[in-house]
Amino acid sequence: QVDVAAMARVFGYVDVTDTGFIVAVLSIAFNPLFWNVVARWEHKTRVLSRVFGSAHAACYCLGAVILLLNCVRSHCFTEAMKSQPKLEGWDCHWTYYSGLAISAVGTLFVISSFLALGFTGTFLGDYFGILMEAKVTSFPFNVLDNPMYWGSTAIYLGWSLM
Repeated sequence: QVDVAAMARVFGYVDVTDTGFIVAVLSIAFNPLFWNVVARWEHKTRVLSRVFGSAHAACYCLGAVILLLNCVRSHCFTEAMKSQPKLEGWDCHWTYYSGLAISAVGTLFVISSFLALGFTGTFLGDYFGILMEAKVTSFPFNVLDNPMYWGSTAIYLGWSLM
């Protein structure tokens, strides 16, 4: 049997009816859905590659759209965090610096993943037929299986604590 009292207390601090919270949740859910649908559609049809004249141009365009959507998502997340109530006892220097450290580790994983994969490796180039010569096994891929996802999650967790 599971004791849900702790989760009930946590959800008591989240205002799920707040418009900012709803918009943030929708933007968080929309982004991966959008880029996966578009990338799979491109893989099956090659329409974007034809429209942009090359697979590289199409991939760079999708990457730019993904970056723009990530900026929107980050803004929505930040606004939602501002409007949510704070946990008592967590509004202190220790929590802030812990969040900063977690965000720094997350940023390390995200940036090093990007540097290891390059732009097209990061932004779904394989769906455009742009393949890497070999599997990337250097840092951070020798530490985590999905360092970009874990890093992003750490950034948002740290941001939440801050």
